[in-house]
Amino acid sequence: MCSHQPPCPSFEDTDREAARVVSSHPEQGWSLLCNGVVLFDDTGELLPDGAVVAPHRPRVPAA
Repeated sequence: MCSHQPPCPSFEDTDREAARVVSSHPEQGWSLLCNGVVLFDDTGELLPDGAVVAPHRPRVPAA
């Protein structure tokens, strides 16, 4: 799917979020990455195989 050089990481790679954005919809809270991943603003993901990755924002320590 990716024509970039070097190619973007596959949706199966742990660094899949490093793929380039091909379509951005900030008003709706999501972006489509080159590897087919739909990345949501809350850091959740929808993978091309239909798998869902729950939001995984870093935990902020209590003050």
